[in-house]
Amino acid sequence: MILGNLSVHKHHEVLAWAARRRRLTLHFTPTYASWLNQVEIWFSIFARDVLKDAVWRSGAELVRQIMKYIRIYSSERAKPFRWTYAGKPLAA
Repeated sequence: MILGNLSVHKHHEVLAWAARRRRLTLHFTPTYASWLNQVEIWFSIFARDVLKDAVWRSGAELVRQIMKYIRIYSSERAKPFRWTYAGKPLAA
């Protein structure tokens, strides 16, 4: 599980809960990890294109659809996201 670097995620009760789950590993994002925004953008696109209002009859069908989407996205739509922030404060 990927978690932000918030102190609440590192609370002793949260860490104890995670420790009781053998197949769960907590990964904390680095402080000031703006690269993670790009990952979030991709998952937002993926969720709109694939997950929204979808119905699958089996886990295998879901996996096939995800892998097909990744292949098509990588070959036809993939391009680097452009960082457009100019470093100026937002106007109120």
